[in-house]
Amino acid sequence: MVITPPKAKSIADVKRNLLHPALTSLYYVEVGLPPGLGSDYLKSNLGQAYDQDRLNLMCCEATLPGSNLATLELTNDRPGVTERHAYRRVYDDRIDLTFYVDAENYTSIRVFETWMKYISQESQAQNNVKGTTESPNYFYSFQYPDSYMSEKGLKITKFEKSSIENGAKNSGGQGMRGGTLTYTFIRSFPISISSMPVAYDASNLLKCTVSMSYIRYVIDKANPPGASIPEQPNAGNASPFGNFDFSNIKYGDVGKNYDYANLFKPETQALLNTNQAVNSGVGFPASKAGSNNFRTDLNLF
Repeated sequence: MVITPPKAKSIADVKRNLLHPALTSLYYVEVGLPPGLGSDYLKSNLGQAYDQDRLNLMCCEATLPGSNLATLELTNDRPGVTERHAYRRVYDDRIDLTFYVDAENYTSIRVFETWMKYISQESQAQNNVKGTTESPNYFYSFQYPDSYMSEKGLKITKFEKSSIENGAKNSGGQGMRGGTLTYTFIRSFPISISSMPVAYDASNLLKCTVSMSYIRYVIDKANPPGASIPEQPNAGNASPFGNFDFSNIKYGDVGKNYDYANLFKPETQALLNTNQAVNSGVGFPASKAGSNNFRTDLNLF
């Protein structure tokens, strides 16, 4: 048997393979609600029209899921040898999503509380008996799973800045396009909302953490992050985010009078995440000393 010695790697090899890593702050979460949870039911519990894009944007922390293979231990097939054979793939039983809570209507809390209320059908009319959650006659009658589970509505998309514009150059002088990776969760629904401490100490951002149950996840087909593309000129240093004006946007203003078509694109989410963009007086790390606004420079990497 001939043992091949390790081959020396050039600096170009190292740069091509190691100097274009994926970053944790570039992602986008979609929280699709089940069809049974209609707009009228949501509006009656939220007190206002439901804004799906705003909820997606508020997801400040997520976790890419994991799984493992369940195995059987075999000790009698070969003397002195223990083997393991896989017989089932086991998925994590939940995924945790953390949302910022807006000061106007506490939307992220209300949405998931309403979803869980819909699942348990708290004190809805049943056998001519009516009541409220505050009544001594309070009761619940759970919905059938098909009505409260979101079949494919929960998705997490991982991407890079170079997924939406030209990134680093490879050794051939061509641009390297970042890939995308989308996890789609099958039959998801919330199973818990974590407690949220409040105190008279220094103020921090209020966050709502929700645990979502699902039966499995699927990943989209391969989209190689190292695929080479021709370098495209950025005419006049035009912003990859179109004509959207970030210069005066603040956390408390998001969702009021802005162009939603640009504001809630995944690439815009990336900019908001990577800038950590609001003034530290409301709990975010300041992007610039003394700055109250989102950063407007896009050359972050």
